[in-house]
Amino acid sequence: MVGLGDYRMYAVAGIVLTAGFVLLLSRHQRERILSYVHTTPRGRRISTSKTPPRSLSPEKKAPNDVPPPVDYKDIFPPSTRENLVKASDSLPISQRAKLEGGEIDNTLFRKSVIPLAADFRECDPSTYTPTEVSIEEVQALGDFPNYAELSGVPLPEAYEEFKIETAIARPYRPLRWTYHQTMSLTKMENDWWLELDNNYKSRIAEREQLFEKYGKMVLDYLPGSELASKELMEMILQFLCARYPQYFSLSKSAGEGYVFHNAIMETKTVIDSMHPLHVLLHNVPEDFAIMLRNPEDGFYYFRAGLLCSALGWNVSTKIGLQLKQIHEPIPDYKEKMEFSMDRYFSKLPTSRPIQRGSWGLEVDKPLFMPPGDPHERYRDLQTPDLPLSRIHLRVDWQTLRRLPLSGSIIFNFKALFTPVEDFRHEPYIPALLSKILKEGKKNLMDYKSTWHVEHVVLPRLEEWEKEQVDKGTVEEKWEVRTLDESPWFPGWEEQWHRRQGF
Repeated sequence: MVGLGDYRMYAVAGIVLTAGFVLLLSRHQRERILSYVHTTPRGRRISTSKTPPRSLSPEKKAPNDVPPPVDYKDIFPPSTRENLVKASDSLPISQRAKLEGGEIDNTLFRKSVIPLAADFRECDPSTYTPTEVSIEEVQALGDFPNYAELSGVPLPEAYEEFKIETAIARPYRPLRWTYHQTMSLTKMENDWWLELDNNYKSRIAEREQLFEKYGKMVLDYLPGSELASKELMEMILQFLCARYPQYFSLSKSAGEGYVFHNAIMETKTVIDSMHPLHVLLHNVPEDFAIMLRNPEDGFYYFRAGLLCSALGWNVSTKIGLQLKQIHEPIPDYKEKMEFSMDRYFSKLPTSRPIQRGSWGLEVDKPLFMPPGDPHERYRDLQTPDLPLSRIHLRVDWQTLRRLPLSGSIIFNFKALFTPVEDFRHEPYIPALLSKILKEGKKNLMDYKSTWHVEHVVLPRLEEWEKEQVDKGTVEEKWEVRTLDESPWFPGWEEQWHRRQGF
């Protein structure tokens, strides 16, 4: 993947697991991430004070010392035990009795953590997940428990005016100048964790075809991922039913158990009839990667994934690897990023999922491109007669969150394509993108690999930039910078609503 020189997918690589959350982090940016996840190791109180990162003057350079080694085997994610009682309110008394959620003996807990490759269904009930939830408690919660209470992330509001036939994704434009100034990490918008649009049916069909063709290159799972896969699937279906009740619902019968009803695809999925990731394959047009904590060393490993939107790599080349192994091809990762990212993963709480976006320019709309794919040839040359209509902005809108029962970390993203021609009517976007393409730091732009379309895109951006100034849409001599509305642009919502017929 790195060989493709595509900075966007370079950020997604790292198995997509950190997907851009770690790429090109300076010391200041890494401190900024860690200040967001401000929890402390299990058993210590969380301080509400924030110590500002050390500032560096030009005269004083930071020492290039390698951080002292940390024994992550003794560092666990924040406990979710206190949420068990609230999540059990609607359960029968017999089940609630097993979900008191009180404190547990720390020594016993550390000796009883579930092994990395263990199937929770075969474990002793006294075994614990990394978030201090016992297997007995997991079983007492049953299927489709109240994940909103367990995680501290509320279910979304119902999107009543949503119509799948006319729906379009929000116009994400995660463009920044100065390009290296920030990773633009923000708190995830709960209502928009999973976002559907009018390409839903065709994208589901495309992803099913990719699985039929490539198999484990796009969907695979290793032993020990059973609980996390089930938990992720159930959380997603609960989200869809709450957000889009006009299209999705769950039912339960004695004969079939839980059944997911999809009015868009006109299908019903018997949950117990297939692996949880296959349930998602047939119903959710987004990608998911599951990382699990290994109790032997405390580090996180890629153990299961449904990834149909990768360019230049695939699941089979990364599954089973530890975070630092995944990032071995990345320059300076060990020296500058490994310590901070391992610490970040160890502390991420369930209640604070985050989001960000990465972008690139593509010919047509390549969704999945394994090494050697014929589409790669477009990146190697500037086609003289390439029409502007074939060039698209690809945005990978990404989220990262921890699941409350398994303690796994989930990275998910959706690939969104926008014709570059749309930028003509988006204030400031032509000037901002033109600035990045012409003056962006060379190594970043080499990774992003936009050269193959710049000969077509740049003249049009310059034309539209002038046009917007002439019309008064953009002030003359505007100093290019990251927009206040980022990752959108001024007036985006009105345009977005109008295009959907609101």
